[in-house]
Amino acid sequence: MTYSNVPGAPCWVELFTADTDGAKAFYGGLFGWTAEDSGPDYGGYIVFRHGDQAVAGCMLDDGTSGAAAAWSVYLESDDAAATAEMVKANGGQIYVDPMQVGEMGHMAFGSDPSGAAVGIWQPLDHKGFGVTGEAGAPAWFELHTLGYEAVIPFYENAFGWTTHTAADGPDFRYTTLSKDEDALAGIMDDSVFGSPGPSYWTFYVQVADTDAAVARAVELGGSTLMEPDDSPYGRLARIADPAGVAFMVMGANKAS
Repeated sequence: MTYSNVPGAPCWVELFTADTDGAKAFYGGLFGWTAEDSGPDYGGYIVFRHGDQAVAGCMLDDGTSGAAAAWSVYLESDDAAATAEMVKANGGQIYVDPMQVGEMGHMAFGSDPSGAAVGIWQPLDHKGFGVTGEAGAPAWFELHTLGYEAVIPFYENAFGWTTHTAADGPDFRYTTLSKDEDALAGIMDDSVFGSPGPSYWTFYVQVADTDAAVARAVELGGSTLMEPDDSPYGRLARIADPAGVAFMVMGANKAS
């Protein structure tokens, strides 16, 4: 399964870190990802592969940007420049203006009205994920926001989302891009949990065994931010890599 050629859908994730060697070791040891250096023409950009399929990118933080180490989610666009204008017109901001990345595609980077960072990717040769939804590959993408009411129309207008209200109770509010088995991403209202913020995008990597993945992450120098817990969507946990960059893992629930 891939998300290619679906405008507005998550199409790529990218790690921004000062320790690219440490990232190669950690994610290679945890998920079996191999690292491919794209060479000097692309600033030494690293592509992580699951088998022979691209699943994530990694960019060196050389200290000049002032940005924090983080995983970022990119949403697909058929016109990055037009999408960047729509981001600004709908209450978001653009931090990196649209630019062409060689023959790979066009990118821009900004934030939604709740302050969550989000990337824009218009593919050329680089279509995005080669595979998703299998063990060792990204499987779900989720915005945690304190501006739930504002960001739903933002993603509809700026990225062309067709949204579906999956839950609207006092304790859980959730909207998806498309619905049911066709859903590609989610928006969670973090304000109902009393979260202090900030708003952020995250992603989940599918694993064969959530508890084993968490234990392995700790062995490799990472940390556990949310212990494994069964849910209607699988057994979930939140992990940080050795540089403190967080992401999620998801596997089958434990037998009761």
